[in-house]
Amino acid sequence: MNNLKFQTYPHRPVLLKEVIENLAPKKDEIYLDGTFGAGGYSQAILESAACQLYAIDRDESAEKFAEKLTKKFGENFIFLRGKFSDSQKLLAEKNVAKLDGMVFDIGVSSMQFDDKSRGFSFDSDAKLDMRMDQKNSLSAFEVVNEASEEELARIIKEFGEEPKAKKIAKKIITKRAEKPITTCRELADIVRSFYFGYFKTDPATKTFQALRIFVNQELDELKGALASSVTLLKKGGRLIVVSFHSLEDQIVKNFLKKESGADQVVSRYQPEIQQGNSVKNFHVITKSAISPTEEEIAANPRARSARMRVAIRI
Repeated sequence: MNNLKFQTYPHRPVLLKEVIENLAPKKDEIYLDGTFGAGGYSQAILESAACQLYAIDRDESAEKFAEKLTKKFGENFIFLRGKFSDSQKLLAEKNVAKLDGMVFDIGVSSMQFDDKSRGFSFDSDAKLDMRMDQKNSLSAFEVVNEASEEELARIIKEFGEEPKAKKIAKKIITKRAEKPITTCRELADIVRSFYFGYFKTDPATKTFQALRIFVNQELDELKGALASSVTLLKKGGRLIVVSFHSLEDQIVKNFLKKESGADQVVSRYQPEIQQGNSVKNFHVITKSAISPTEEEIAANPRARSARMRVAIRI
């Protein structure tokens, strides 16, 4: 698998080569792709070894990609519709109690972003939506048009780390009093009105990120998925997490710090008194997060903010 070609996959998985190298799939072992998306990681894992792979996604649109892998890999591939925070429950229904490896690619998938009708894209004239599971009742449209000014400012600041959150929230309230804010482009233009000049990243990015995270409860989902890894991974099992912004990466970093016992603080005066987790469940491989190469970023600009962390169950 050292000769992986990015062009092989219609939706280019980020850090694909590094993910496969660190997962190191082996024959007859059992793996989980907890964020299936368009199936890029799943396909690469199954091509690298005659293993068993379970894949989870809550997005109905992922099923068409899952069908292709089922035809290609047969019983070696099993798709499970649901949330990756429910990994333990979903796998238990298939009589799977332990895994040799787990891979999570956090955030919005390329297929969700590229499909303008899904309401994730800044320049889409489609209705604001941003739901990963379209069965959910709450969408970005309801949040933008019904939440209070204080709640909007909190969401945009907390989940988007947007410095102009209060100003943006106030203008949203003013605009929606005239008429509902319906499309992605309308919301993006409100945010952009506070920024002038050239920006490498669209000024609307942080606000859209915040709404998406809030609507899909992404940070809670991530925490639940990480917690399941302690139970699901067998000794020597590998956990790989690819994240795309500081909030996600900090959650992963703190989880691994706690579960590796690195959060222990011992008093030099009272060494019997310790704070932190005394039980070590993981050995962290990546002291610093792995980032994409310049070559990959040039081929796929969306990869630029990706960070990968790897740990082994002990």
